[in-house]
Amino acid sequence: MEGGAAAGSGGPEAVLGLRRLSFAYQGLAEIPYEIILEQRDSLEVLDLSYNLLEESPALLGELERLSTLILDSNSYSAHVKFPYMPSLTTLWINKNHISNLPIFVEELRCKFPNLKILSMMNNEAAPSYFNGGSLPQYLDYRLYVVSQLWGLEVLDDTEVTEEERALARRTYRKQRLRDPSKKKKEPPL
Repeated sequence: MEGGAAAGSGGPEAVLGLRRLSFAYQGLAEIPYEIILEQRDSLEVLDLSYNLLEESPALLGELERLSTLILDSNSYSAHVKFPYMPSLTTLWINKNHISNLPIFVEELRCKFPNLKILSMMNNEAAPSYFNGGSLPQYLDYRLYVVSQLWGLEVLDDTEVTEEERALARRTYRKQRLRDPSKKKKEPPL
């Protein structure tokens, strides 16, 4: 953690103006908003990984400068509700309990319009070698996510290529066109 204060200290000697804050490996069941929100004007990176979190992180929307949120190894499901955070460009949510990819990706698309880097490895919704998924399942997962999150530059540990982006648009375009409730303008092919 930058600034010299221990994460979670929150006492009278708490440092204001931190750009990075980590509560990793604390065994937390709740997000320590009181301490985190003290940094609302400066915080850019927040690490809440390796805890027991499952509550929707609603108050994190007050962190207008937050660009990176790390939620690895918690208990989040596909039904987590995030606040609208246009400043967020990086989300790591590896090794959680995300099993419904369309629901989860729709939440990300609506709440993080500037997301560039997403890592959700080792979730049921992200099939890979690590969790028993096949190569075709992994490739389809990537195409689906890329087709829904047009600005994504990196998915998991791999850069999104222009060829992959074009294939994703072609593969999932018909599905979007058939759903009249989603009349969003898509980028040209």
